[in-house]
Amino acid sequence: MIPIAKPLIGDEEQREVARVLSSGSLAQGPEVKAFEREFAAYCGTKHALATTNGTTALHLALLAAGVGPGDEVITTPFSFFSSASSIRMAGATPVFVDLEQDGYALDPAAVAVAITPRTKAVVPVHLYGELCDMDALREACDAAQVPVIEDACQSHGADAGNGRAGSLGAAGCFSFYPTKNMTTGEGGMVTTDDDAIADTVSQLRAHGEGERYEHQRLGFNYRMTDIAAAIGRVQLRKLDGYNAARRANAQRYSAELADCVQVPGARRGHVFHQYTIQSDARDALREHLAARDIGNGIYYPSLLYEARPLAEFAAPTPRAAALPPRVLSLPVHPGLSNDDVGAVIGAVRDFARTA
Repeated sequence: MIPIAKPLIGDEEQREVARVLSSGSLAQGPEVKAFEREFAAYCGTKHALATTNGTTALHLALLAAGVGPGDEVITTPFSFFSSASSIRMAGATPVFVDLEQDGYALDPAAVAVAITPRTKAVVPVHLYGELCDMDALREACDAAQVPVIEDACQSHGADAGNGRAGSLGAAGCFSFYPTKNMTTGEGGMVTTDDDAIADTVSQLRAHGEGERYEHQRLGFNYRMTDIAAAIGRVQLRKLDGYNAARRANAQRYSAELADCVQVPGARRGHVFHQYTIQSDARDALREHLAARDIGNGIYYPSLLYEARPLAEFAAPTPRAAALPPRVLSLPVHPGLSNDDVGAVIGAVRDFARTA
């Protein structure tokens, strides 16, 4: 079986976990602080604040930006549920706008039109590992004095030449779920250059504490463990190598599959969290791959406003609506061998010949 995703946890991560376990400091301790310093340096931001997962990172970043009831937050309808559920968790209204013409990112022109006096933030999603057009988005948002909060949960290390993911807005939010480009087992991070956002996130993730037992506001228990941070520190050192392997696999796919299916472009610092093709015969292709023990995935089978908790916020987004029946992600992770990549290519080409 060739899996769609495969976390790479080695001896070094296991040794670091054992070291932390023997230290007796297990939650929001020195390991977390070290991971935060190293992740901030990697992203090129002043601050990085660890959380329990990517959803809580988004939730805290929105709250720290002042988002609350009565506000609107513009985002994409084509992403994982938490891109929008975090907006509702903050008490605000998600405003869904359409995607760019030939990709999976928010259309900056559509964002500019959707901004109203109630717009408190814009949350672009760097879907599948490709950065959004942040220059155009920031231009539209800066003109309206609206902060951009990056959903960078799938784009660790992506860099289009003007800064890494997480450094391109007022704040960036990351997930370290096992299938991401790097993992902590489960975890998240908020990156920012804004001292006020950093201070608010720091308090909110730990029951609203400033100093110990001095609660400045109502908060949450969104703290990362030192065990997770120890894994993350090792994974961060490996991230660039992992991303290079993903890009190499993606380049080979694109070179050998472009005449069979619609392949993704390698634009704007793409780190290929997913390698997502499009096909009119997507479901039949998926069955063909499964019969050959080749993992694949549909990310995502529906738009966010088609989910019951978000149905009241439905909006006309025809470009996004065309994607759920067509998209299919192929294995692209760094655990693939050359033979694995060749097997995936062969299976897709075999299907194209017989379809």
